[in-house]
Amino acid sequence: MKDPIPLLNAQADPAEDFSEPQNNYFFLTDLESFDAPGGQGRIRCKRFRRKLRLSFNQEMLPFEEAQGWEFPPDYQNDKTINMEIGFLRDNVIRIRLDAHKDGLRRDHRVPLAIEDAEKLKASDASWTLVSDCPKTAVYGNKQGMLRIHKNPFQIELADPAGKEIWKSCSILEKISLLNSEPLSCCFVQKAGTEERRFVFSCTVSPDERFYGCGESFTGLNKRGQKIVFCTIDPKGVETARMYKPVPFYMSSRGYGVFMHHSCPMTFDFGTAYGGAQSLFVGEDCLDMFVFLGGPKEILAGYTDFTGRSPMLPPWSFGLWMGRITYTSEQEVLDTARKLRDNRIPCDVIHLDTGWFSREWRCDFVFDPRRFPNPGRMLTELRKRGFHLSLWQLPYMTPQNRLFREALDKGYAIKDENGEIPTEDAICDFSNPATVTWYQNMLEAILRLGVDVIKADFGEAAPYRGVYHSGKSGWFEHNLYPLRYNKAVADITRKVKGYSMIWGRSAWAGSQRYPLHWGGDAESTNSGMAATLRAGLSFGLSGFPFWSHDLGGFVKTPSPDLYLRWTAFGMFCSHARCHGNPPREPWDFPGNFMEEFRRLVTWRYSLMPYILAQARRCSQTGYPMIRPLFFEFPLDKTAWYPEDEFLFGDDMLAAPIFEEHENSRNVYLPEGSKWMDYHTRECFEGGRWRRLKTDHYIVVLVREGAVIPTAEPGESVQSMDWERCRLNIYRKDNPFLRGTLPDGKGGIKNLCLPLADMGKEYSLSPDGLVSRHD
Repeated sequence: MKDPIPLLNAQADPAEDFSEPQNNYFFLTDLESFDAPGGQGRIRCKRFRRKLRLSFNQEMLPFEEAQGWEFPPDYQNDKTINMEIGFLRDNVIRIRLDAHKDGLRRDHRVPLAIEDAEKLKASDASWTLVSDCPKTAVYGNKQGMLRIHKNPFQIELADPAGKEIWKSCSILEKISLLNSEPLSCCFVQKAGTEERRFVFSCTVSPDERFYGCGESFTGLNKRGQKIVFCTIDPKGVETARMYKPVPFYMSSRGYGVFMHHSCPMTFDFGTAYGGAQSLFVGEDCLDMFVFLGGPKEILAGYTDFTGRSPMLPPWSFGLWMGRITYTSEQEVLDTARKLRDNRIPCDVIHLDTGWFSREWRCDFVFDPRRFPNPGRMLTELRKRGFHLSLWQLPYMTPQNRLFREALDKGYAIKDENGEIPTEDAICDFSNPATVTWYQNMLEAILRLGVDVIKADFGEAAPYRGVYHSGKSGWFEHNLYPLRYNKAVADITRKVKGYSMIWGRSAWAGSQRYPLHWGGDAESTNSGMAATLRAGLSFGLSGFPFWSHDLGGFVKTPSPDLYLRWTAFGMFCSHARCHGNPPREPWDFPGNFMEEFRRLVTWRYSLMPYILAQARRCSQTGYPMIRPLFFEFPLDKTAWYPEDEFLFGDDMLAAPIFEEHENSRNVYLPEGSKWMDYHTRECFEGGRWRRLKTDHYIVVLVREGAVIPTAEPGESVQSMDWERCRLNIYRKDNPFLRGTLPDGKGGIKNLCLPLADMGKEYSLSPDGLVSRHD
């Protein structure tokens, strides 16, 4: 049901346009022409209308073929649209349909999600035209097959043996009693605007499961869900709304899909009709990438086109400490001092909304009363081994000194009347002059000594805006986070030499500008569980680096929740304490600080493993935290758990989601044995176990894995990288002290297992241990 009152920045759901009886519907019925060797053709689309039907005292609105009633009588009743099939890699197919009113073929409008547009020109020679008959054209290679059925027109994806994976839905193929269920492939022409929207519908297998779609807080498996792809501030994590929607998903049936659009979209995974998935696109064309293979091959293929995350500086993987908000120079320095005095490892202090003359009024100037000498503060932090993260946002309120400048110089988004479409002056990042102006302000604080910029918000680019790019907000709204992330990351790289932000909003391609956190979670057990689901979905959408506010954001967590959430956070790529105060461990009762210190020290001891896994994920596009099926796709049970995860290649983590519990059921994937991280007790895989823990989280290691560790320090840089330990998880594994080359002609001491003596090891400059077999 539509909202009775359209609210500012309310999500736009293009699926709603396909239920209106006043609209014209053009269903893709048959091929008018097709050049099979070139992969290009013309599709005939017959006109239908929804018509009220009464049946046994029940009204419904199925489709009926219709005649147009335009005047003058110079318009086609039916339409023809263009189709193009391309094979970009041996496992990547591109399907393009366009119903532009001028009938011309053209490239996609706003290809910012693609890292290198030259890759779109590729053609993989492994795909061959197997046959071209009057009824069907068939393409194939060792990865799969694509069949183009000509009448009725349908696209069918099949595995290498020819078994159907999915087949597009045609209104000419009767499936149910209603020809509107499932909704078949068509485009709608809206009454009132004559705008066109597309839907691509195809079959779903009975046991099929879907994953990804961005930072989605709902159930990990999207089967039975309807996902709307419009960036929005969800005001929490127990809702279907998303800060970071990404129009990409993977299926348990061995394929993934990326819809290369920036307009609003909706994916219906068997909600309206259980046997079909319907991908609604809010424009008059469809640009669909299909990736074949297992989860790793699908994600690698997707990130090959949309980009991968650069490796982040080692200190960023240490603890971040913040709250909303420190309000003075002295408060920041006191927090830094207490962290060191209490022997809590930490690398980053985060200063949130309180550094301006008026809280939240972002004018990029430290308040001179409360921050009399920010340069001196930053110098003192560096001496103590800390880096500073600083909050800001790209919205200028009317009382902000930058408000008038943004308007007068054309840096803000305007509407079609030349007015600002909201109360704020919102930076138009499609304007290069705006980007330069904005980056100049960021550059000043980065050169002062700030190390990373928190890129907050970015989900509310006005739909009614007219942007410097020449596009409306309909196409720029979802691109705004991508442009925003890029602006912050680029200036950080220019000044600091690394590309890093702390971002809340994102879109496809934003993984090129890491890193992101999970937003304003409720400080509850269910908020913690939803946060984990979101992180797993986000990782499956191409983002290897991700974090969240330990303990949730909304209110001060209970000590028990805070410790359990902290334990969970220690096994994510990045870890930040943040939210409503207090967040500092010394402000909690009893032995909280000792337990907190124990958890953080544990993470720092694992820093060699964390950095090694991070580099690998940066290179491959794989997520640091990943669902079990990502590593064990042949284990059917591994596709189900959504409350445990793999941390890198070799560690399994299962957080505790209940108050004052010290055990939980954990599924151990088939195909490996698993050893308790601390006790080294060994368990068979392929079964559920009730496991206890004294560490607020169950952590196991794949048997045979090598987990490098180091002696923790007060910061990552201060750790003793001269002495690392290789922990080999095998039964009856004695250790001896050994040596390894340091890469500079010298020798580093190392504790090596007896079974691995004689192997060659190396230690990289940032402390990563590698074995060379």
